Amino acid sequence: MRTSVSPGTGRRYPLTLICAVWHVARSTVYATPPAPAVVPAKRGPKTPTSDDEIVAAIRVVLASTPFHGEGYRKVRARLAYRGLAVGGKRVLRLMRQHHLLAPRRLGPPNGDPAHAGTITTTRPDEMWGTDATRFYTEAEGWCWFFGAIDHYHDELVGWHVAKLGDRWAALEPLRQGVRHAFGGFAKEIARGLSIRCDWGPQYIADAWINEVKWLGMTISPSFVGEPECNGVIERFMRTLKEQCLYLHRFATLAEARRIIGEFIERYNGEWLIERLGHRPPAALRAAAMAA
Repeated sequence: MRTSVSPGTGRRYPLTLICAVWHVARSTVYATPPAPAVVPAKRGPKTPTSDDEIVAAIRVVLASTPFHGEGYRKVRARLAYRGLAVGGKRVLRLMRQHHLLAPRRLGPPNGDPAHAGTITTTRPDEMWGTDATRFYTEAEGWCWFFGAIDHYHDELVGWHVAKLGDRWAALEPLRQGVRHAFGGFAKEIARGLSIRCDWGPQYIADAWINEVKWLGMTISPSFVGEPECNGVIERFMRTLKEQCLYLHRFATLAEARRIIGEFIERYNGEWLIERLGHRPPAALRAAAMAA
């Protein structure tokens, strides 16, 4: 009754008036514990596997995966690989009830971004994204990571770490990617490939632009202030930070290079891509090359 609204005043009934009408002391109302919340059970026929068994299997998956903070969709895919077919909504419900979901950021705080198109491609080596981020080492201080990623299967085709994050360091991932994807390094060897980048000083330098064009690539800059336009490599940078950079305290740049290299090898071989059927990037490139 306390939540009911008076038709005369348009306000909720005060507790003082309710207690006076029902001849109940307010202290009695305050002393009465609230009724426990009833968790609704799943309706319909019961499945062969109970919720407790699925929760135990989810905990095993979360403990055995080499990555951190994977969502319920990837957990469901890993359960399916283990022979346990469970619906996605059920996995989400159980992970939410048992506080197994990783914290996540919500959508854009200022509404939909200006970029509303798509940057994913239908075949490999059609568009690559490149970007940089910084990390700290105790010996050298702040250092740079540069990477290049394929927009089709999210494979990191090249990467480089350096103390000085100049235009030459920004070129190294593209050089590695060209040798990896096209089998050599020569003029016009990568004709038809677009490079998505932002407006950082490394990517507007004449040396970077001239070598990219010499290789036959087309530069496709993103909109200013819209990182969604370069979202494939931006999403990888988030994964790199959450799964590697934030989890280690690097003593030297050499140690960081080794640990980052091990993570990238693990990422290309085991990271599941939801939009491509929860398959890892390396397997997707192999399937595309065999087709």
